[in-house]
Amino acid sequence: MEVSEIRDWIGLSLVPGVGPKRFISLLNHFGSPKEVFAARLRELEQIPDIGEMTAQNIKNFNSWEEAEKQSLRVGKDGIRFITFKCAEYPPGLKNIYDPPPFLFVKGEIKNEDSKALAIVGTRLPSPYGKLIAEKITVELAEKGITIVSGFARGIDSISHHSALESKGRTIGVFGSGLDVIYPPENKKLAERIEKNGALISEFLLGTEPEGNNFPKRNRLISGLCLGVIIIEAGIKSGALLTAQLALEQGREVFAIPGNISSKGSQGTNWLIKNGATLVTRAEDVLEELKNVFSNETEEPKKDISFSLSEQEQKVYHLLSAEPAHIDLIARESQLSTPQALSLLLNLELKGAVKQLSGKNFIRV
Repeated sequence: MEVSEIRDWIGLSLVPGVGPKRFISLLNHFGSPKEVFAARLRELEQIPDIGEMTAQNIKNFNSWEEAEKQSLRVGKDGIRFITFKCAEYPPGLKNIYDPPPFLFVKGEIKNEDSKALAIVGTRLPSPYGKLIAEKITVELAEKGITIVSGFARGIDSISHHSALESKGRTIGVFGSGLDVIYPPENKKLAERIEKNGALISEFLLGTEPEGNNFPKRNRLISGLCLGVIIIEAGIKSGALLTAQLALEQGREVFAIPGNISSKGSQGTNWLIKNGATLVTRAEDVLEELKNVFSNETEEPKKDISFSLSEQEQKVYHLLSAEPAHIDLIARESQLSTPQALSLLLNLELKGAVKQLSGKNFIRV
């Protein structure tokens, strides 16, 4: 990708009022950030959810110096830039409600990383928590599962380390710019992950790890995965937010039970009490996800698309085993949300699709 093109992508993200959802709406309508900036004010105002103020902000945008500065750093120190339209962009993220328009990446995202599980938890694990994190990570990594986590102290770092020690792949999701290693003691870990997985961030280079960045980071952790495993978390832990985001995205939530008298286990025990799947070993997780991790020799399911109407087929072929939100389905099928929802309900009655929590759907 040319520097000028990267500059346009970054520039559009800097426009006040253009968050991930509006960015993707503009991208779907105009095709590229360059065309967005070239559009007339009236054209911009007519895009759903954009409005007069944001349209005016796009036309008045003048922070090109910062966009240029960022774009010139891509390609240095192993930093790459992938967009929503790139083949390497993780398919799991495309299906969440507010996918990042682009990612800064070090290392490589591979097709096999679509079979990923997140392991997250407290920054101050007990000996029990450390042992369980190591054990379950090793068991999953040895099965070829990519381990995703948030690169934080504690359970996150243990999970990354354990995956690497098992010769497995791991992805670290930053709550800062990709050039800002946080915590700083994880510098060597970052270098190892880059060689055997990937480091990713949606934040611009130089962004410090501020508190409000981490909820945004957490939605990527859960979005990249088929499920999230919580190991030791207090009742106010950020790991519980990741669990909530996972549910909204139609992902599975697993929790390791802990000591009922320990504050560090109150969050995980609460999750189990409220419907999370209790697990004590990797096999418990794999059993719950057996349809995804099934043997390739398993007999393929019969294609029922021939019995569907033209509109139903249009929606049906947009779906896969990855949960897709109703807004994404409506956008991709160029239907209104009520129209798409009506077709999905018909498909569910025919046994062709399944509705998950948070208005997410998968093909059966």
